[in-house]
Amino acid sequence: MKIIDARGLSCPEPVIMLRQAMMSKESAYQIIVDNHASKENTTRYAEHQGYKTTITEKDGEYTLTFQK
Repeated sequence: MKIIDARGLSCPEPVIMLRQAMMSKESAYQIIVDNHASKENTTRYAEHQGYKTTITEKDGEYTLTFQK
C-alpha cells in the first residue's frame, strides 16, 4: 500500500499526488490530509476510479484509505 503525506497542501496538489500514485495500479492507497476540501476532492477522485473509501479523523487530520 502506498502512503501519501499531503498534510499542509491545498487542492489540487493532494489529488495530483494521488493520481500519480495510482499510476502504479496497486489495489490500495492511503493519503493523509489536513483540510476538508482535500478530503472531499481526493475521495471523489478515488471513487471515480473505482476505489472504496475508508476515512478516519484524529486531531484535524484525515487518513483516507482507498481499496479496490
